[in-house]
Amino acid sequence: MFARQVVCSARPIKNSIRRYATPGPTSSGSSNTIIYGTLATLSAAGGVYYYSQMGAKPAAAEGGAPPSASEQYTVPSNSAFTGGDQGWIDLRLQDVEKINHNTSKFRFQLPNKDDVSGLQIASALLTKYQGPQMEKPAIRPYTPTNARGHIDFVIKKYPNGPMSEHLHEMKPSQTLSFKGPIPKYPYKANAHSHVALIAGGTGITPMYQVARAIFKNPDDKTKVTLVFGNLTEADILLKKEFEDLENTYPQRFRAFYVLDTPPEGWMQGKGHINKDLLKTVLPEPSTEAIKVFVCGPPGLYKAISGAKNSPSDQGELSGILKDLGYSKDQVYKF
Repeated sequence: MFARQVVCSARPIKNSIRRYATPGPTSSGSSNTIIYGTLATLSAAGGVYYYSQMGAKPAAAEGGAPPSASEQYTVPSNSAFTGGDQGWIDLRLQDVEKINHNTSKFRFQLPNKDDVSGLQIASALLTKYQGPQMEKPAIRPYTPTNARGHIDFVIKKYPNGPMSEHLHEMKPSQTLSFKGPIPKYPYKANAHSHVALIAGGTGITPMYQVARAIFKNPDDKTKVTLVFGNLTEADILLKKEFEDLENTYPQRFRAFYVLDTPPEGWMQGKGHINKDLLKTVLPEPSTEAIKVFVCGPPGLYKAISGAKNSPSDQGELSGILKDLGYSKDQVYKF
Protein backbone atom coordinates (compact mmCIF):
# COMPACT_ATOMS: atom_id res chain seq x y z
CA MET A 1 0.00 0.00 0.00
CA PHE A 2 0.89 3.67 -0.18
CA ALA A 3 2.11 3.98 3.39
CA ARG A 4 3.56 1.48 5.79
CA GLN A 5 1.67 0.07 8.75
CA VAL A 6 0.51 2.94 10.94
CA VAL A 7 -0.55 3.35 14.53
CA CYS A 8 -2.86 5.85 16.13
CA SER A 9 -0.43 8.64 16.96
CA ALA A 10 0.00 11.49 14.49
CA ARG A 11 3.80 11.27 14.32
CA PRO A 12 3.97 7.64 13.13
CA ILE A 13 1.33 8.44 10.50
CA LYS A 14 3.37 11.35 9.18
CA ASN A 15 6.47 9.20 9.11
CA SER A 16 4.65 6.43 7.26
CA ILE A 17 3.48 8.71 4.47
CA ARG A 18 6.84 10.45 4.29
CA ARG A 19 8.63 7.13 3.91
CA TYR A 20 6.47 6.38 0.89
CA ALA A 21 7.08 9.84 -0.48
CA THR A 22 10.85 9.43 -0.38
CA PRO A 23 12.33 5.94 -0.85
CA GLY A 24 9.14 3.90 -1.32
CA PRO A 25 7.33 1.29 0.76
CA THR A 26 8.50 -2.18 1.66
CA SER A 27 5.26 -3.61 3.02
CA SER A 28 1.50 -3.23 2.85
CA GLY A 29 -1.28 -3.15 5.40
CA SER A 30 -1.78 0.54 6.15
CA SER A 31 -5.04 2.00 7.43
CA ASN A 32 -6.50 4.56 5.04
CA THR A 33 -9.05 5.63 7.63
CA ILE A 34 -6.35 6.56 10.15
CA ILE A 35 -4.24 8.32 7.52
CA TYR A 36 -7.12 10.36 6.15
CA GLY A 37 -8.34 11.20 9.65
CA THR A 38 -4.97 12.64 10.53
CA LEU A 39 -4.75 14.55 7.23
CA ALA A 40 -8.18 16.00 7.90
CA THR A 41 -6.83 17.40 11.15
CA LEU A 42 -3.75 18.77 9.41
CA SER A 43 -5.67 20.47 6.62
CA ALA A 44 -8.21 21.95 9.00
CA ALA A 45 -5.49 23.40 11.21
CA GLY A 46 -5.17 26.53 9.12
CA GLY A 47 -6.78 27.69 5.88
CA VAL A 48 -4.54 29.27 3.30
CA TYR A 49 -6.77 30.13 0.37
CA TYR A 50 -10.13 29.56 -1.26
CA TYR A 51 -10.12 27.29 -4.28
CA SER A 52 -12.90 29.04 -6.11
CA GLN A 53 -12.91 32.81 -6.09
CA MET A 54 -15.89 34.77 -7.33
CA GLY A 55 -15.56 34.61 -11.08
CA ALA A 56 -11.89 33.58 -10.96
CA LYS A 57 -10.92 31.17 -13.70
CA PRO A 58 -8.02 28.74 -13.26
CA ALA A 59 -4.94 29.34 -15.34
CA ALA A 60 -4.85 25.72 -16.44
CA ALA A 61 -4.00 26.35 -20.04
CA GLU A 62 -2.60 29.79 -20.67
CA GLY A 63 0.20 28.54 -22.86
CA GLY A 64 3.83 27.98 -22.02
CA ALA A 65 7.39 28.20 -23.20
CA PRO A 66 8.14 25.95 -26.18
CA PRO A 67 10.33 22.92 -25.51
CA SER A 68 14.04 23.24 -26.07
CA ALA A 69 15.72 21.90 -29.20
CA SER A 70 16.58 18.68 -27.38
CA GLU A 71 12.95 18.24 -26.30
CA GLN A 72 11.20 18.86 -29.63
CA TYR A 73 8.19 16.65 -30.26
CA THR A 74 7.97 14.76 -33.55
CA VAL A 75 4.47 15.31 -34.92
CA PRO A 76 2.97 12.17 -36.53
CA SER A 77 2.02 12.52 -40.20
CA ASN A 78 -1.67 11.85 -39.45
CA SER A 79 -1.91 14.51 -36.70
CA ALA A 80 -5.01 16.66 -36.67
CA PHE A 81 -3.07 19.52 -35.05
CA THR A 82 0.36 20.46 -36.33
CA GLY A 83 0.72 24.03 -35.04
CA GLY A 84 2.57 26.71 -36.94
CA ASP A 85 0.56 28.23 -39.77
CA GLN A 86 -2.06 25.51 -39.80
CA GLY A 87 -4.88 27.83 -38.77
CA TRP A 88 -8.21 26.97 -37.13
CA ILE A 89 -9.87 23.56 -37.48
CA ASP A 90 -13.58 22.97 -36.94
CA LEU A 91 -14.32 19.85 -34.90
CA ARG A 92 -17.74 18.28 -34.50
CA LEU A 93 -19.14 17.73 -31.00
CA GLN A 94 -19.81 14.01 -30.62
CA ASP A 95 -21.11 13.72 -27.09
CA VAL A 96 -21.66 15.61 -23.84
CA GLU A 97 -21.51 13.90 -20.45
CA LYS A 98 -22.74 15.85 -17.43
CA ILE A 99 -20.34 15.48 -14.50
CA ASN A 100 -21.91 17.74 -11.88
CA HIS A 101 -24.05 20.85 -11.51
CA ASN A 102 -21.70 23.11 -13.50
CA THR A 103 -19.17 20.84 -15.26
CA SER A 104 -19.45 18.53 -18.26
CA LYS A 105 -17.16 16.42 -20.41
CA PHE A 106 -17.20 17.33 -24.10
CA ARG A 107 -16.00 14.85 -26.74
CA PHE A 108 -15.05 16.24 -30.15
CA GLN A 109 -14.36 14.10 -33.22
CA LEU A 110 -11.09 14.50 -35.08
CA PRO A 111 -11.44 15.36 -38.81
CA ASN A 112 -10.63 11.83 -40.04
CA LYS A 113 -11.16 8.47 -38.37
CA ASP A 114 -7.45 7.57 -38.62
CA ASP A 115 -6.24 10.90 -37.21
CA VAL A 116 -4.33 11.31 -33.98
CA SER A 117 -4.46 14.61 -32.14
CA GLY A 118 -0.77 15.51 -32.43
CA LEU A 119 -0.74 16.76 -28.85
CA GLN A 120 2.22 15.96 -26.63
CA ILE A 121 2.12 15.65 -22.85
CA ALA A 122 1.35 18.19 -21.56
CA SER A 123 -0.21 20.64 -24.01
CA ALA A 124 -3.41 22.56 -24.65
CA LEU A 125 -5.59 23.80 -27.51
CA LEU A 126 -7.17 27.17 -28.24
CA THR A 127 -10.92 27.40 -28.87
CA LYS A 128 -12.69 30.19 -30.77
CA TYR A 129 -16.32 31.24 -30.89
CA GLN A 130 -18.02 34.44 -32.05
CA GLY A 131 -21.71 34.83 -31.36
CA PRO A 132 -24.02 37.04 -33.45
CA GLN A 133 -23.93 39.85 -30.89
CA MET A 134 -20.18 39.65 -30.18
CA GLU A 135 -17.87 42.30 -31.65
CA LYS A 136 -14.83 40.06 -31.24
CA PRO A 137 -14.50 36.28 -30.97
CA ALA A 138 -13.95 34.64 -27.59
CA ILE A 139 -10.69 32.69 -27.59
CA ARG A 140 -9.93 30.42 -24.66
CA PRO A 141 -7.31 27.70 -24.03
CA TYR A 142 -8.33 24.31 -22.65
CA THR A 143 -6.33 21.24 -21.71
CA PRO A 144 -7.79 17.96 -23.03
CA THR A 145 -7.99 14.99 -20.70
CA ASN A 146 -7.90 12.45 -23.53
CA ALA A 147 -6.75 12.82 -27.11
CA ARG A 148 -6.82 9.47 -28.95
CA GLY A 149 -9.22 9.22 -31.87
CA HIS A 150 -11.17 12.05 -30.35
CA ILE A 151 -10.53 14.88 -27.89
CA ASP A 152 -12.18 15.12 -24.46
CA PHE A 153 -12.41 18.30 -22.41
CA VAL A 154 -13.71 18.65 -18.86
CA ILE A 155 -15.04 22.21 -18.70
CA LYS A 156 -16.74 24.17 -15.96
CA LYS A 157 -19.43 26.71 -16.79
CA TYR A 158 -18.55 30.17 -15.49
CA PRO A 159 -21.16 32.94 -15.16
CA ASN A 160 -20.61 35.50 -17.92
CA GLY A 161 -17.90 33.31 -19.45
CA PRO A 162 -18.68 33.50 -23.19
CA MET A 163 -16.77 30.38 -24.19
CA SER A 164 -17.78 28.12 -21.32
CA GLU A 165 -21.41 29.22 -21.60
CA HIS A 166 -21.36 28.54 -25.35
CA LEU A 167 -19.87 25.10 -24.85
CA HIS A 168 -22.52 24.17 -22.30
CA GLU A 169 -25.22 25.25 -24.76
CA MET A 170 -23.79 23.23 -27.67
CA LYS A 171 -25.59 20.15 -28.99
CA PRO A 172 -24.01 17.06 -30.59
CA SER A 173 -23.17 17.54 -34.30
CA GLN A 174 -22.44 21.26 -33.83
CA THR A 175 -18.87 22.42 -34.47
CA LEU A 176 -16.29 24.53 -32.64
CA SER A 177 -13.03 26.00 -33.93
CA PHE A 178 -9.73 24.75 -32.47
CA LYS A 179 -6.08 25.66 -32.97
CA GLY A 180 -2.83 24.38 -31.53
CA PRO A 181 -1.20 22.71 -29.87
CA ILE A 182 0.14 25.02 -27.16
CA PRO A 183 3.17 23.20 -25.69
CA LYS A 184 3.49 23.06 -21.93
CA TYR A 185 5.90 21.02 -19.81
CA PRO A 186 7.61 18.43 -22.07
CA TYR A 187 7.15 15.36 -19.88
CA LYS A 188 9.53 12.44 -20.42
CA ALA A 189 9.13 8.97 -18.92
CA ASN A 190 11.31 8.35 -15.86
CA ALA A 191 12.77 11.85 -15.97
CA HIS A 192 11.58 12.18 -12.35
CA SER A 193 11.49 9.57 -9.63
CA HIS A 194 8.43 11.19 -8.07
CA VAL A 195 5.89 13.67 -9.41
CA ALA A 196 3.62 15.69 -7.10
CA LEU A 197 0.43 17.24 -8.46
CA ILE A 198 -1.16 20.10 -6.49
CA ALA A 199 -4.44 21.21 -8.04
CA GLY A 200 -7.60 23.17 -7.35
CA GLY A 201 -10.88 22.98 -9.26
CA THR A 202 -10.58 22.58 -13.03
CA GLY A 203 -6.83 22.97 -12.67
CA ILE A 204 -6.93 19.18 -12.44
CA THR A 205 -7.06 18.69 -16.22
CA PRO A 206 -3.34 19.03 -17.04
CA MET A 207 -2.57 16.98 -13.93
CA TYR A 208 -4.71 14.14 -15.20
CA GLN A 209 -3.01 14.40 -18.58
CA VAL A 210 0.39 13.90 -16.90
CA ALA A 211 -0.79 11.10 -14.58
CA ARG A 212 -2.53 9.27 -17.40
CA ALA A 213 0.60 9.38 -19.55
CA ILE A 214 2.72 8.00 -16.71
CA PHE A 215 0.51 5.03 -15.93
CA LYS A 216 -0.28 4.15 -19.54
CA ASN A 217 3.43 3.64 -20.18
CA PRO A 218 4.54 0.27 -18.75
CA ASP A 219 8.17 1.42 -18.86
CA ASP A 220 7.52 4.52 -16.74
CA LYS A 221 8.10 3.77 -13.04
CA THR A 222 7.47 7.30 -11.72
CA LYS A 223 5.56 7.63 -8.44
CA VAL A 224 2.74 10.17 -8.29
CA THR A 225 1.12 12.02 -5.38
CA LEU A 226 -2.00 14.12 -5.99
CA VAL A 227 -3.29 16.80 -3.60
CA PHE A 228 -6.60 18.11 -4.93
CA GLY A 229 -8.62 20.91 -3.33
CA ASN A 230 -12.27 21.74 -4.03
CA LEU A 231 -15.25 23.47 -2.46
CA THR A 232 -17.51 20.42 -2.12
CA GLU A 233 -17.38 16.70 -2.84
CA ALA A 234 -19.52 17.22 -5.96
CA ASP A 235 -16.79 19.50 -7.33
CA ILE A 236 -14.13 16.76 -7.38
CA LEU A 237 -13.56 16.20 -11.08
CA LEU A 238 -12.21 12.93 -12.52
CA LYS A 239 -12.41 11.26 -9.10
CA LYS A 240 -13.39 7.88 -10.56
CA GLU A 241 -10.44 8.00 -12.94
CA PHE A 242 -8.04 8.75 -10.10
CA GLU A 243 -9.60 6.05 -7.92
CA ASP A 244 -9.00 3.57 -10.73
CA LEU A 245 -5.33 4.58 -10.84
CA GLU A 246 -5.06 4.27 -7.06
CA ASN A 247 -6.58 0.81 -7.07
CA THR A 248 -4.45 -0.36 -9.99
CA TYR A 249 -1.14 1.15 -8.82
CA PRO A 250 -1.36 1.29 -4.98
CA GLN A 251 2.43 1.28 -4.61
CA ARG A 252 2.92 4.24 -6.94
CA PHE A 253 -0.14 6.49 -6.79
CA ARG A 254 -2.05 8.12 -3.96
CA ALA A 255 -4.60 10.93 -4.04
CA PHE A 256 -5.45 13.24 -1.14
CA TYR A 257 -8.62 15.32 -1.35
CA VAL A 258 -9.32 18.50 0.60
CA LEU A 259 -12.77 20.11 0.76
CA ASP A 260 -13.71 23.60 1.87
CA THR A 261 -17.21 22.40 2.77
CA PRO A 262 -17.04 18.64 3.40
CA PRO A 263 -20.10 16.44 3.93
CA GLU A 264 -20.83 14.79 7.24
CA GLY A 265 -18.52 11.83 7.78
CA TRP A 266 -15.86 13.06 5.34
CA MET A 267 -12.60 11.33 6.31
CA GLN A 268 -10.09 13.26 4.23
CA GLY A 269 -8.83 16.85 4.29
CA LYS A 270 -11.05 19.66 5.53
CA GLY A 271 -10.56 23.35 4.91
CA HIS A 272 -7.70 24.31 2.62
CA ILE A 273 -4.38 22.91 1.52
CA ASN A 274 -1.77 24.08 4.02
CA LYS A 275 1.87 23.65 4.90
CA ASP A 276 1.38 20.80 7.38
CA LEU A 277 -0.55 18.74 4.84
CA LEU A 278 2.00 19.20 2.06
CA LYS A 279 4.90 18.56 4.41
CA THR A 280 3.28 15.28 5.36
CA VAL A 281 2.33 13.86 1.96
CA LEU A 282 4.87 15.27 -0.52
CA PRO A 283 8.34 13.87 -1.17
CA GLU A 284 11.18 15.60 0.64
CA PRO A 285 12.67 18.58 -1.23
CA SER A 286 16.03 16.82 -1.02
CA THR A 287 14.66 13.89 -3.04
CA GLU A 288 16.52 13.59 -6.31
CA ALA A 289 14.60 14.08 -9.57
CA ILE A 290 11.37 15.29 -7.95
CA LYS A 291 8.94 17.55 -9.81
CA VAL A 292 5.99 19.44 -8.32
CA PHE A 293 3.25 20.63 -10.68
CA VAL A 294 0.78 23.33 -9.62
CA CYS A 295 -2.45 24.36 -11.33
CA GLY A 296 -5.63 26.08 -10.21
CA PRO A 297 -7.24 29.44 -9.48
CA PRO A 298 -5.12 32.52 -8.64
CA GLY A 299 -5.49 32.01 -4.89
CA LEU A 300 -3.93 28.58 -5.12
CA TYR A 301 -0.87 29.87 -6.96
CA LYS A 302 -0.46 32.72 -4.48
CA ALA A 303 -0.55 30.40 -1.49
CA ILE A 304 1.32 27.40 -2.87
CA SER A 305 3.93 28.58 -5.37
CA GLY A 306 3.51 32.18 -6.40
CA ALA A 307 2.01 33.23 -9.72
CA LYS A 308 3.52 33.05 -13.17
CA ASN A 309 4.68 36.33 -14.69
CA SER A 310 3.42 35.30 -18.12
CA PRO A 311 2.69 32.10 -20.08
CA SER A 312 6.38 31.87 -20.96
CA ASP A 313 7.79 33.12 -17.62
CA GLN A 314 7.32 30.92 -14.55
CA GLY A 315 8.21 33.75 -12.17
CA GLU A 316 9.89 33.31 -8.82
CA LEU A 317 8.93 30.56 -6.43
CA SER A 318 7.18 31.69 -3.25
CA GLY A 319 4.47 30.48 -0.89
CA ILE A 320 4.31 27.16 0.89
CA LEU A 321 6.59 25.26 -1.48
CA LYS A 322 9.39 27.77 -0.99
CA ASP A 323 8.86 27.68 2.77
CA LEU A 324 9.18 23.90 2.70
CA GLY A 325 12.52 24.10 0.92
CA TYR A 326 11.65 23.28 -2.68
CA SER A 327 13.64 25.03 -5.39
CA LYS A 328 12.35 26.93 -8.41
CA ASP A 329 13.68 24.20 -10.70
CA GLN A 330 11.62 21.57 -8.85
CA VAL A 331 8.30 23.34 -9.45
CA TYR A 332 6.33 23.89 -12.65
CA LYS A 333 3.24 26.12 -12.79
CA PHE A 334 0.71 25.20 -15.47
